[in-house]
Amino acid sequence: MLAEIRIDNLGVISEAGAQFHGGLTVLTGETGAGKTMVVTSLHLLSGVRADPTRVRVGAARAVVEGRFCIDADGGSRAAGAVPSHVEREVARLLETTGAQRDEDGSIIAVRTVGSDGRSRAHLGGRSVPVGVLSEFTDPLLTVHGQNDQLRLLRPDQQRAALDRFAGKTITSLLATYQEHRRRWLTARDELIERTEKSRELAQEADRLRFALDEIDAVDPQPGEDTRIVAEVRRLGDLDSLRDSAQGAQAALAGGGDGDDVGGAAALDLLGESRARLEAAEDPALRELGPRLDEAIAVVTDVAGELSGYLSDLPSDPGALETLLGRQAELKSLTRKYAADIDGVLAWARDARERLSRIDVSADAVAELAARADREAAATAEAATALSAARRKVADKLAKAVSKELSGLAMGRASLDVQVRDREAGPQDSAPLEVGGRVLHAGTSGVDDVEFRLAAHSGARSLPIARSASGGELSRVMLALEVVLAGSERGATMVFDEVDAGVGGRAAVEIGRRLARLSRTHQVIVVTHLPQVAAFADTHLVVDKVDDAGGVVSSGVRTLTDTERVAELARMLAGLGDTETGRAHAEELLATAHAERRG
Repeated sequence: MLAEIRIDNLGVISEAGAQFHGGLTVLTGETGAGKTMVVTSLHLLSGVRADPTRVRVGAARAVVEGRFCIDADGGSRAAGAVPSHVEREVARLLETTGAQRDEDGSIIAVRTVGSDGRSRAHLGGRSVPVGVLSEFTDPLLTVHGQNDQLRLLRPDQQRAALDRFAGKTITSLLATYQEHRRRWLTARDELIERTEKSRELAQEADRLRFALDEIDAVDPQPGEDTRIVAEVRRLGDLDSLRDSAQGAQAALAGGGDGDDVGGAAALDLLGESRARLEAAEDPALRELGPRLDEAIAVVTDVAGELSGYLSDLPSDPGALETLLGRQAELKSLTRKYAADIDGVLAWARDARERLSRIDVSADAVAELAARADREAAATAEAATALSAARRKVADKLAKAVSKELSGLAMGRASLDVQVRDREAGPQDSAPLEVGGRVLHAGTSGVDDVEFRLAAHSGARSLPIARSASGGELSRVMLALEVVLAGSERGATMVFDEVDAGVGGRAAVEIGRRLARLSRTHQVIVVTHLPQVAAFADTHLVVDKVDDAGGVVSSGVRTLTDTERVAELARMLAGLGDTETGRAHAEELLATAHAERRG
């Protein structure tokens, strides 16, 4: 969960910090005090695009620092504790980036935005791309800004919400569909290539066969070109090498061809020296004998190795010419196909693999067409199963959200979740026949999911983009989040004025549902309604101060119980710190507390 945040020079906030706990936290304050800047800071930690106009006037940069606590013991989890699979993913990300946990096990994420528009991100003390920061916070932090509910109007977001509600059932079916779709598109594209480009492919096949025949005729071996270069250099110096070896051997052991090697052989001289020392009467001289034995052994070994070297030297005068001819054959290949023989062999392997895929014979095309048909049928079957599962769960989601809406003072309004086949268009890149109809096979299936809202019983349901006001859309989003929270735990959820456009009993119901959501999630809410704020476990207020120069500064502080009563009194029609205002605030707190216990 999010444990702490620090903000410097962001909007009207010059310097502020706040600590967060599990459960429901509300942020309140007068209009213009900078409540939304707290949400903006969390957006920045989520990796959104940096806006330099948010940097406080006169400051060089804005800095946002968030401290996240990630449970790693697998034990009992409080609201806001992340699931184990998220812990594993965070651990993997820390390992790959070199980021470090703090001494208490928490992880610090930092985002810096310069007044010149430049942005930097840090995670666990390491500089990282902004995308990595987004990858880190994505499973930990969900921010619903004042305009984020507009995403709910997009069909892809509505389908994603339905799939989240379905959980593992849809996840498994979707993975199966996507795998069959991948195989089908691969086979289909290959079939199209073979049938529409048969002439070009046949010409390419002829070129590949010619090249492979040429390479096979030479039959190069791995590293052969390198070995031949070394051998040619050696044979070019053959006479000089033989003279050197023969002279050295004669000097050590004798046995030359009558040439004068400058005196007796070294072994003869060493033997004579050894005999003289053994005949000496002085023990000091005889002690030198073993050392001469070692010298004789070394010279004998070297003389033997020289003899072997001479015997290995080529005696065929045509050996060099043969090697040069082989070298010319190898160079003819390296000029055409690769820089060296190992590269030529790799090219040949790739060419054989390519040749196996561009067989344009009638039998090969027929087999590929049959495979494409089989994969298309398997994809259609997987798409049908996926669509059926979505239709089955759509009714459950609609009923669950409608029940929440009825408690959010939306009368008898109800949500209808429709799952319809998406017809393929004339220019569709992935048309698929499913149940006798040609549908668009997208990466998420063949379905369009649409949320429709009926204002009251018997009313015609309309797409929420046409039927829901701003306040209603906020409540639909909240109801959906409450329902989805029942099937998943963890994450910090942030709502910026989700209660916009509502009041009275609806505001109380929003507070109650946010409190319920906080049982499984850490929930942070920016609100202007005292009915919502009364349900909080922790109440933060954003204070605005005007200095003598007219510059506005804001800070964030946690309210005590007494201060909280005063703040709620202010929010209640601006009653302020009056006896009547405090009485109303205390009554509201008591009511919220009783409802939470109930």
